[in-house]
Amino acid sequence: MIVTVTLNAALDVTYAVDGVDWDGVNRVHAVHRRAGGKGVNVARVLAALGCEIVVAGFAGGVTGTAIETDLATAGLPASLTPIPTESRTTLAISDAPPTSPRTHPTPPSGVVGRVALFNEAGPEVTSSDLERFITTFLDLLGAAEAVVLSGSLPQGVPADFYATLARYARERGVPAIVDADGDPLRLAPAGRPSILKPNAHELARALGGPSAPSTSPESLGTSPRLSSFDGQLAGAEALRLAGAESVVVSMGADGLVAVTPEGSWRARMPYQVNGNPTGAGDALVAGLALGLVRGTPWPERLRTAAALGAAAVATPVAGEIDLEVYRTISTEIGVEPCPS
Repeated sequence: MIVTVTLNAALDVTYAVDGVDWDGVNRVHAVHRRAGGKGVNVARVLAALGCEIVVAGFAGGVTGTAIETDLATAGLPASLTPIPTESRTTLAISDAPPTSPRTHPTPPSGVVGRVALFNEAGPEVTSSDLERFITTFLDLLGAAEAVVLSGSLPQGVPADFYATLARYARERGVPAIVDADGDPLRLAPAGRPSILKPNAHELARALGGPSAPSTSPESLGTSPRLSSFDGQLAGAEALRLAGAESVVVSMGADGLVAVTPEGSWRARMPYQVNGNPTGAGDALVAGLALGLVRGTPWPERLRTAAALGAAAVATPVAGEIDLEVYRTISTEIGVEPCPS
């Protein structure tokens, strides 16, 4: 069983539109409402691949009830900690339909979809809420093969909470994956997670702090080299030296780079899949979690993760994957060792 933790779970609303007129009336030609948040999206993808999962986190108010109802309807087991404050709603506005490699192996210019995200901050969580969540989390670790800790933190949750949860998991022999941004990512290596998964922008933000000892991720500062592949490779190594066992950096259409105890690899995408990129990183994390519990060698693990990320882009809402796109593109993704 894989436990996915979504502390800031949301009711995700996606509007599909032909374009946005900020000064006029806009017609919405499709609306999708479902339980969301990064960990929920990871759980949906894992469930679609036949994995046993449990969704953990917080849920409160009318929105929290809607989240729990949708998870139950989708057949996703959940153990959510109830809170008195209202869970958040997020809004995604997508102005282009997905384009899959089945119809456009070389995507035409101008078809790439744009997505605008509007994310509420989320509920206020108390110390009592946190204590009750930790009790649930520790109980779930007893049957867990891996845990995924992903997404933003609601108000009242300390920035080092992912590091704390990763430490609890490690002490019980359960590997943890952390997918976060800002201070939660910067502090996560202290919990010794098995995998850290920032994207290129999150990596740059995590390494943007003041000068610090060379074993700290802050030691790279704000060097512009982080925008290059070599810089991202160095940044991933800095996070690994700070405590993470492995670091995987997602670079969108440029693929992935992984720095691990077994070596470093780069996965290259054969072409760009157009559509809605919301949730692509979550599908990628699902692939990493799957490889973690199966003990898949890193090159194959990266190929699977990259293919799942692309398959998510080809669907209209986060948490879904196009299995045909996944099967097609996974045979064409190249994985190569990084030069030492």
